Amino acid sequence: MGELTPYLCVTDARRAIDWYVDVLGAEVVLEPIVMDDGRVGHVELAVGGGRWMMSDEFGSAGVAAPDPTRGAAVSLHLEVADVDAVCARVTGGGVTLDRGPEDDPTAGRLAVFRDPFGHRWFVTQSVG
Repeated sequence: MGELTPYLCVTDARRAIDWYVDVLGAEVVLEPIVMDDGRVGHVELAVGGGRWMMSDEFGSAGVAAPDPTRGAAVSLHLEVADVDAVCARVTGGGVTLDRGPEDDPTAGRLAVFRDPFGHRWFVTQSVG
């Protein structure tokens, strides 16, 4: 069985890298590949065991960032050590939480937010 890795598209990859590093505690595991026009063509980030790829928009390849006027087509789920600490950084980074942080009988401690780039995240923490 293969591994499924999300590939996110954003409108400003450099700003997104900084936000994910500062707020989610992500690590850049593959440095940005910068195209001739200055856009980021590829970068890879990780938090714990969760890894994702990302690029700027490329209309010629049919790759576009989420439309903020529409609902999210995909939600990302990330397990973290401390949901409340992540939520403090998320809200400190200018994002309003959609839900939580709260205790959920099946998910543990959880919160939901949409990052500044239009991607919807569930962050969870095992409790007990």
